[in-house]
Amino acid sequence: MASRSQDTSSISFTALYTGHVWYANGLSAPAFHTRRGSFFYHALAPFEYVGGKMAGGNIRTFLLQRHHLIDELVREAIEQRGVSQILEIACGLSPRGYRFRQQYPDLTYVEADLPDMAARKHRLLSSQHCLNDHHRVVPLNIFSVDGIDAMETIAEKCFDRSKPLLVITEGLVNYFSLESISPFWQRLQTLLSSFAGGTYLTDNYPLFHDHPLHRTMKTLGGMLGAASRSEVSFHFGSDEEATECFLSCGFKQTTVHNPKDYYDRLPIPRSRGNPFVRVIEART
Repeated sequence: MASRSQDTSSISFTALYTGHVWYANGLSAPAFHTRRGSFFYHALAPFEYVGGKMAGGNIRTFLLQRHHLIDELVREAIEQRGVSQILEIACGLSPRGYRFRQQYPDLTYVEADLPDMAARKHRLLSSQHCLNDHHRVVPLNIFSVDGIDAMETIAEKCFDRSKPLLVITEGLVNYFSLESISPFWQRLQTLLSSFAGGTYLTDNYPLFHDHPLHRTMKTLGGMLGAASRSEVSFHFGSDEEATECFLSCGFKQTTVHNPKDYYDRLPIPRSRGNPFVRVIEART
């Protein structure tokens, strides 16, 4: 049995809430709507309101900031660097594959998650007649190093190594300690280096050393970790620490994107002060 730090099965319930955030903000199709997601969305509304007043932004703000920003970076990779194959790990109810396959019909898009969520996503996309050789859903566990659910096995089966590959994880890595997730990043760097070009996009929630709500955020992280039976962690105290970490994992170039730098370019909500989320772009 996987240790607590390497067990991702309990995180799936958060995908329902996140999925409804996308749906409620016009980023999804009706098929992505779930009753439980809607329940969580409305039940958390009072807490979101208080969070916005206290911290200058709430969970929905950060979710929309990261999603729009990742979308923009994916679009740039496709249109400016010729990326034609994407692996989205821990896809949950993300509508990204659905939307990007409509915009770019020649794109190969593989969505991956743990077996139960992967089966659910497969049923959802099948009902929309989306799945074919260019759009698949597969089971994947980031801590599997071999077997059918290892990312290396899936990459070998689904992608062309003579072409660039882009890998996305959204809403995943902060559920694990830096010690637990770093080996995955190192394996991912090795995998991406075997392709003609490799790009990794992930969101991350740094807890800046000078953040006025440093202690409050640590407490909230602990509560979320207890609720999801995971090890919620704030990995970095600055953008520089994030850059150094990914370079130490073997990536050749790392850029930390701050949502506030995109306020004039993207339709994203604004935080009061420095946003609490970052999108990390690491290339081989």
